[in-house]
Order: sequence, then structure tokens, then C-alpha cells
Amino acid sequence: MTNDSNQPAPLNLSRWQAAPGLLMVVGTVLSAFGLFASPQEFGFSWLFAFIFYYTIALGALFMVLVHHLTDAGWSVGIRRFSEHLASLLGWPLVAMFLPVAALAPKIYSWMSVPAKEHLIAAKAPVFTTPGFYITSAVFLAILWFLTSRLAGLSLAQDKTGEAKFTHKMRFHAGWGIVAFALVLTFSGALWVKALQYQWYSAMYGVYFFGSSVWIGLATIYVLTVLLQRQGYLKGLVKENYYYYIGVLLMGFTVFQAYIEFAQYFVVWNANMPVETFWYLIRENGNWWTVSIILIFGHFLLPFFLLLPQKIKSNVRVVVPICLWMWVMHALDLAYNIFPALHPQGYPLKWIWLPLAALAFQGGFLGRIFVKKLHAHPPYPAKDPRLLEAMGVNPHLANELAGADVGGAR
Repeated sequence: MTNDSNQPAPLNLSRWQAAPGLLMVVGTVLSAFGLFASPQEFGFSWLFAFIFYYTIALGALFMVLVHHLTDAGWSVGIRRFSEHLASLLGWPLVAMFLPVAALAPKIYSWMSVPAKEHLIAAKAPVFTTPGFYITSAVFLAILWFLTSRLAGLSLAQDKTGEAKFTHKMRFHAGWGIVAFALVLTFSGALWVKALQYQWYSAMYGVYFFGSSVWIGLATIYVLTVLLQRQGYLKGLVKENYYYYIGVLLMGFTVFQAYIEFAQYFVVWNANMPVETFWYLIRENGNWWTVSIILIFGHFLLPFFLLLPQKIKSNVRVVVPICLWMWVMHALDLAYNIFPALHPQGYPLKWIWLPLAALAFQGGFLGRIFVKKLHAHPPYPAKDPRLLEAMGVNPHLANELAGADVGGAR
């Protein structure tokens, strides 16, 4: 895909308009049945689905922040729908967190452990019931405020084209990247790692970051292809977009795998029971099979497929890889979450419940994303770097942006 003249005809998506509603209906019925059958099983499944979509939104937010911090030109075309994805961290994902909050005592075993137990006391006041809710509320409030400010300023610039909005977004990205790092690290530890509160790992926050950006990039790649084919990004997205996203996707495939291996390597060589038990549990039953699948499917397969330079901009190859990455990311989250409830292996009789939670949350969040997409211009129509993003006279584009033409970036 190199130019719009070679682009296939738009897909007929009319038949898919009812998909979000159907997913919500099916997800609601099955989730309600699961809640009645086993509140604890439902709680773990809902948390799994929430973290799946939470990490996608975090990955999109990271791309928006990096765009502003680096004053990038090429990523203008993917910024708007990345903002829409990131803005799901506002009220939509807050709403999806409410069942987790309600069932937290059934999900997190440390809530029923006496506070005087040294592993709990050492983590006070966060590892108290009030501390959990207050900290979670602070995390979600920070992300809500940050994403709403970035999206609001971006949409305001569409009306006037004033450069002051670019400067304001850059300002919010400055403090936002620090807040992003802290919230991502500690929310990953509090909501996922703390499912087995006895475990120690200084690398878990970095792992959670790598996973979030990895799946965020895969989602952005697929949406870029789809939106260009449907004409939303016509004349804006060129082949270099796919190459740049593909390079980042390849880089985070390696980075995420390196962090997971490094965590395993350090824990195993230290050989401390308080750390190794986490991996020993995941050698039981079908968790061992899942771990082997992740080695090959999560890292080796995407790595070797994305390695050739020309493949990164070949959407016919990379889109299926991205869809495969969604499956592997879900499997990786299941590997992190469900052994806390099923240490001897996952009972497949419950497999429908996490799928139901994924369906409902996916339908709910997907409907909101599509609504945002239709309500606003598909790209920042008056961004000062838009001409540069379109490849129209970079010197003129930089001059319009207020930069020194002789030092065009």
C-alpha cells in the first residue's frame, strides 16, 4: 500500500453496525449467569477483560504523549484516533472498573489477610481496603484528566488552528509522561501483580509498560489500515506510516520479550521461595502449555515475521500478525491473572466467562470509540505539522509551524 490510487475499495461495514450491541447483549447474559454461578470466577474474568482494554488504551496514550514530546510530524495522521483510544481511560474504563471495585474482596486475597501479617503491614497504607479504593480512584482520575485535556485541546485546535494549542498539549505531555509512568507502574502492581501479594518483582512495572505499548501499537496499526481503506485518512497516510509503526512494533516485540525473560532469569537465579513460587505455580497443569505457547507465539513468531524490512509496510502480512498479537496478549494476561485463582491449571469449563467479559466490554468501548470517530474530524485538520505529515513541501510546513526553515526537522 503505497498511495491512494492503489488502495482497495472501501469495505462494506454496514453489516457490522450492530456488532457492538450484539456483543453487549451476549456478554451481559453470559456475565450475569457467571456472576450468579460464581462471583469470584466472574470477578477474575471481569478483571482480565478490563486489563486487556486498559492496556490498549495505555499504549495509545503513550503514542500521543511521545508525539507531543518529540514534536513529531509523521504521526499527526494517527494522532486523532489514538486520542480517541486513549480517552477511553476516562469515564468508559472507570465504569468498567466498578465491578472490579465491588468484587475486590473476592478477587484480592490480601484483603482477607490480617493487617498485622508482615507482608501486608509492609505495604500499608495502600494494602488496606480503603487504601485500595483511594489509590485506584487517584489512578483513574489522573488518567481521565490527562486524556481529556489532550483530546480537548486537540479538538479546540481544529476550530482555530492556533499554535498555542500545540504548546499547551506539549506542556500536558511533559508532566503527563511522568504521571503515565507512575500510574501505569503502580496500577499494574496493585490490580494484577497483587493478586499474589507474596510475590516480589522489581521489573513488573516495566513488563506492564512493554505489554501495553506492544498491544497499543498493534491496535493502532490495524486501525490505520482500516481507516485509510474507508477513506478517513485519504491523502494523509503514506507507506512510511506503516513502516514507522511496524518498526516500533518490532522494537517492542523484542523489548517486551527481553523484560519477561530478564524477570524470569533474575527470579530463578536468586532462587528465593518468596519469588520462585510464582513461576512454579505456572508449571502446573495447562499453565505449562500456556507458557510454551507464549514463548513461541508471543515472541518468536511475531519477531521472525516482522524482521524483514519490507514486511513492516505490507499490511496483508502485518494485520494478521496484529490480530494474532491480540490473542497472545489476552493469553499473557490470563497467565498473569488466573493462576491466582486456579494454581493447578485453568478449568476449561469456565472459558466462556472471560470471553463474555471481553465481549461486553469490547462492545461497550467499541461503540464509544466509533461514536467519537464519527463526531470529530478523523485527523487534526489544522495541526501546524499537517502539511509535513502529508509530505507537502516540508520546508513550507516547518515555516508555517513557526520553525526555522534552515533547520527544518
